[in-house]
Amino acid sequence: MDVQVLADKLEITELLYRYARGVDASDWALWRTVFTHDAYLDYRSAGGIDGDRDTVGAFLEASLSTFPVTQHYITNVECEIHGDEAVARAMFYNPMVFPGATSMSVCGGYYHHKLVRTKEGWKSCELIEENAWFVDPPIGLQTGGFQTGGIALGSSDPK
Repeated sequence: MDVQVLADKLEITELLYRYARGVDASDWALWRTVFTHDAYLDYRSAGGIDGDRDTVGAFLEASLSTFPVTQHYITNVECEIHGDEAVARAMFYNPMVFPGATSMSVCGGYYHHKLVRTKEGWKSCELIEENAWFVDPPIGLQTGGFQTGGIALGSSDPK
């Protein structure tokens, strides 16, 4: 593996960490720097929406601002670099407290990114969240294959 590929993988990994910091710190300006202006994001597997960066960003900002606790761990980052394009898959583990809840909920799964090299560095032009499991989802969360209470399994299809 040459030095440029290693540098690219490190930069992409740092980008994914910046994503987590932006979400958990409610720093939506920082979060937007992870993506191209025309990026497509899909959070439907977790009961969210899909769409362009700004539409989904506004949805996340409004939704997550009501959560007293979120913390996103991003691990097992795998990158394939193809010139100025790349794909990355990373696992996530997300403990959270839903608004009005008295106990912690936890979910996990995979982030699937398509990335492009820009003059500002690597940016994600597509993010598909594949929520694989959920412990104690909120009552009423019925989308994405989830059930209420206990352990619920999401779809393993990242479409």
